[in-house]
Amino acid sequence: MPFPGPLVMDSYAMPGPKIHVSLQKPASVEFISAEALAYTEKYCSPPDPLLEELEQLTSQTHPKAHMLSGKVQGRFLSFISKMLNPSRILEIGTFTGYSALCLAEGLSEEGQLHTIELREEDARLAASYFNRSKWLEKIILHSGNALEIIPSLDETWDLVFIDADKVHYVDYYDIVLPRLRKGGIIIADNVLFHGEVLQEPLKGKNARAIQAFNDRVQQDESVEKLMLTVRDGLLVIRKK
Repeated sequence: MPFPGPLVMDSYAMPGPKIHVSLQKPASVEFISAEALAYTEKYCSPPDPLLEELEQLTSQTHPKAHMLSGKVQGRFLSFISKMLNPSRILEIGTFTGYSALCLAEGLSEEGQLHTIELREEDARLAASYFNRSKWLEKIILHSGNALEIIPSLDETWDLVFIDADKVHYVDYYDIVLPRLRKGGIIIADNVLFHGEVLQEPLKGKNARAIQAFNDRVQQDESVEKLMLTVRDGLLVIRKK
């Protein structure tokens, strides 16, 4: 059941703790050593204290905490957003809201960020943090199926972040690319998918879907692309 309409986050307050899970160690998605990761984090600009609180809460209470972008990737998203100074950002896959808050840091004065989350419990947690941020009036959260919601948004996108269910990555790309302005950027997460795309033969529907997406973008001559080995792999795509 989707939230009623697009939610500007200051219109929604989280009614208390909603996540009750048994803790488990999240899967590693880093392709560099823990020591190297800690070193890179040391030389990144520090995130906002609200982001640090959200990262800690997610890591301590969420069974899929490894899905959170984290400090290095979060600073990268913030950096790209600040370089573009976008008026319209689309995020497909909110999770607990960390990446949306990073992307919002570069929004123009009149800018808006639309973010879509399928899981209502995660959307509620994200909403509570959006509500406490300085971008509460610029972030619009939609809960529901992104393939149904995106066509209803009459916007031209400057920056798009794809980080939802992997089997629909090609579908998301094909929907948003026509609405991406010339020079606009798409960033897709998890394009190395825990290293599974390196295996022969490919195993699992998600790995096969990510490989299909990577091939789709590689063959698209209307865009420039750069794959980065940041965390679980980022594919940065610029529309010519």
